Amino acid sequence: MTNPGPGAARRWFTDLLGPLLAGALVAVALPPWDLGSAALGFGLWLHLLRDVPWRVRSRRSALVALGWFTPATVWMVDLTAPGWPVVLLLWAAGHALVGAAVPGDRRRRWVFPAAITLAELVRWSIPFGGVPIATPAMAEVGTPSDAVVRALGSPGLVLATAVAGVAVAGLLDLIVDRAWRERGPWITVAAPVAVWMVLVLVGAVAPRAQAIDTLAVAVVQGGGPQNTRADVCENRRVFERHVEATAFVEDPVDLIVWPEDVVHPSADDARTPSRCDQPLLGRTEAGERLAALAAEHDAVLVTGWFEAAPDGTANLNYALAMEPDGTAVDRYDKVRLVPFGEFVPLRTVIEAFSDELPGRDVRVGNGPAVLETSAGTLGVSISWEIFFDHRARDAILDGGQVLLNPTNGSSYWLTIVQSQQVASSRLRALETDRWVLQGAPTGYSAVVTPEAEVRGRTDISEAAVVQDTIELRDGETWAVRWGWWPVLAACLVVVAVGRGPDLAGAVSRRFRSRPAP
Repeated sequence: MTNPGPGAARRWFTDLLGPLLAGALVAVALPPWDLGSAALGFGLWLHLLRDVPWRVRSRRSALVALGWFTPATVWMVDLTAPGWPVVLLLWAAGHALVGAAVPGDRRRRWVFPAAITLAELVRWSIPFGGVPIATPAMAEVGTPSDAVVRALGSPGLVLATAVAGVAVAGLLDLIVDRAWRERGPWITVAAPVAVWMVLVLVGAVAPRAQAIDTLAVAVVQGGGPQNTRADVCENRRVFERHVEATAFVEDPVDLIVWPEDVVHPSADDARTPSRCDQPLLGRTEAGERLAALAAEHDAVLVTGWFEAAPDGTANLNYALAMEPDGTAVDRYDKVRLVPFGEFVPLRTVIEAFSDELPGRDVRVGNGPAVLETSAGTLGVSISWEIFFDHRARDAILDGGQVLLNPTNGSSYWLTIVQSQQVASSRLRALETDRWVLQGAPTGYSAVVTPEAEVRGRTDISEAAVVQDTIELRDGETWAVRWGWWPVLAACLVVVAVGRGPDLAGAVSRRFRSRPAP
């Protein structure tokens, strides 16, 4: 029997195990695991791109994506077992392009951070509005790097993390080359560290918002079982759980926040199905009981509603603000919808392959991302919207003094999504320099400070109330004022400069190879 030798083992590592390990290091840095920094995975990834042809770089980068996204999105199996591998392959293909775009020579050290940041921006945007989950920015909240966010937003934090990864790759190169006594290789470590420090310093000097008032708040979590699906027979039970939990609120309080779509009424004249063990919750009854709760606590009550539109052509998912006198004063309809959950892209095509799709899409809202109330101007990002930094940005630009995130994660398997949602609320708190109130029917609910400190996070399935005194704040951070544009422009320039000569040379060679007319 032939011994494969150390060379074969090395190839197994560099071509298969190493890329998967690099991706896994990014994954375990994310919530709910929070083990280390995504920079470790980025560093190993970049090291594996050194001095190999573009096809090898592309293949290894695709494997990195599989090692990264497979554990970080395994919860998708419960929602769409066929769709999950399709999403994984799509992301793997995108990261294969990153590997092809990053040169194998010395230029890789400064092209890589820009390329991976651009890849994340694309992933956050397309297809179907983007899927900004499992992003490395989540892993870096609570680290020194997160100061970048107030200046350059979440894209800036991805960039800073990738720059730190370049320093890690430099150390790995030193180890492999045994170049400890040479000055040049150490520069490859020191240079990205210096760039990282500059990025952090920019975040540290960025402008902050100012406190203008204080507010006593309560976030209500009704509790109940996890991994459940919406059922008309359960709507009253969910509503009653939140009524009962609201009894835990200690007065005086200025603002009470309920989660997304826990007020899910039927038409007043709807007939209760025989399989239900309790009467359906009617719309009029729901409104009257909520008005009584607002009056009882002398507080603004914000509740998440889900119901059919009056014309029956769509569903409505909105947050409703009710004053202490029972008057419904403002409403925000969800804008960024969950693909295949709240709307079905390419419905006529998809319906040929599945009979478990929602019968009606949710109607997209078009109003300002705020609720104007006597308690202040309340910015709102409903559920999925908290993953999108531009939705929180819109809320602040519309005058939001605090950010509400009523959400519903009760249908999800495991707690990966819920943990990443808390991390996203922390990112939005840093970006906007606002307090964030996150409320979920079965968890996690929490209050997040502008410094991304999580207060009072509930447990899964418990009935609980998170109470705190927060600040209403005014003013814009650079991240709110500028959005993605500074990071996007800088990364495009870096990639163009880094790969421009290669592309120009390829075009020139192609034209020279053409036969003369």
